[in-house]
Amino acid sequence: MLGNFSYKNATKLYFGDDSLKFLNDELPKYGKNVQLIYGGGSIKKNGIYDEVVKILEANGKNIVEDPGVMPNPTVEKLYEGIRIARENNVDLLLAVGGGSCCDYAKAVSVSVNCDEDPWDKYYLRFEEPTCEIIPVGCILTMAGTGSEMNAGSVITNHEQKLKIGHVFGEEIMPKFSILNPKFTMSLPKRQMVAGIYDIFNHICEQYFSGEDDNTSDYLAEALMKSVIHSSLIAVEDPNDYEARSNIMWSATWALNTLISRGKSTDWMVHMLGQAAGAYTDATHGMTLSAVSLPYYRYIMPYGLAKFVRFAENVWDVCPDGKTDEQIAQEGLKALEDWMRKIGVSMNLTELGATEDMIDGITEATFILEGGYKVLTKDEVREILKQCL
Repeated sequence: MLGNFSYKNATKLYFGDDSLKFLNDELPKYGKNVQLIYGGGSIKKNGIYDEVVKILEANGKNIVEDPGVMPNPTVEKLYEGIRIARENNVDLLLAVGGGSCCDYAKAVSVSVNCDEDPWDKYYLRFEEPTCEIIPVGCILTMAGTGSEMNAGSVITNHEQKLKIGHVFGEEIMPKFSILNPKFTMSLPKRQMVAGIYDIFNHICEQYFSGEDDNTSDYLAEALMKSVIHSSLIAVEDPNDYEARSNIMWSATWALNTLISRGKSTDWMVHMLGQAAGAYTDATHGMTLSAVSLPYYRYIMPYGLAKFVRFAENVWDVCPDGKTDEQIAQEGLKALEDWMRKIGVSMNLTELGATEDMIDGITEATFILEGGYKVLTKDEVREILKQCL
């Protein structure tokens, strides 16, 4: 049954290999001071930085540099971004990079005019902003998170060993996002496949949850099949434009809130992966791949019908002469085979996790109630042990 819901997504997207030119259409809508947010400098090596700066200067903007956003943005970096924005009276936060840059920009946007500690307010108490926010625009260089068209923002606090995501209200969504698939082609292969698994798991988190057999599920299955198909092409030829463009477009639709409508959604794989990431600082998509199979095998009996459907509709498992349990297990085996084929991490040990971290990761794991089974802390601990 399809549940009651509302839906709105105000982010304007520009997609394609000439999409950057539309930055000229967006910049006149905002004031003079633009905080240019980016990561470790790869956009300077591949020329994207120069292209963006040229457009900003042509539009008479004052560029305020904010480089060094790390793959898992830290609370210390957030405080730095707040300081930069306040000191320069920033009018627009322009993130050029992957999901981490977009997440970070959204965190800065709600924090610049906040009179409380944003970590406490947004990431520990999960409150909404009551202050004026600074608009965000994104120029995406990595496909995976969907942050370009949603209101989510994940920040890491290493001192507290916490990695927490806050999904803000719709007003925090980027005002515009520019998606040029060619911008993703300079990524190392490991980052590409980490992004691919992040996309796939975003879909799974919404698919494996209550209110089954509705339009959202059919959309999810189609997106999963598209990601599988394009990923196998992209790992063989990372410069295949059609495959990379389909991956990029699937990433956006996987987490722009559309396929979650009418669903309770699960997100326990993300809770497990983010907790592990707080301890290992490993790449987000790889932490998800490392914990997925043990988690899904554990909850499969509680959502057996959906795992059977997953096997048949996504992986084309033939049900003839098999029990539901056998069909579902064959579907998860097909998922495992695909994961190995594209080259994602299959356990937490290879990401740096050790057995003596398990208790801490368990305590750092938020337990959510949207999936087929609400876990206890003891169950979380056992699943994490299986992930090593």
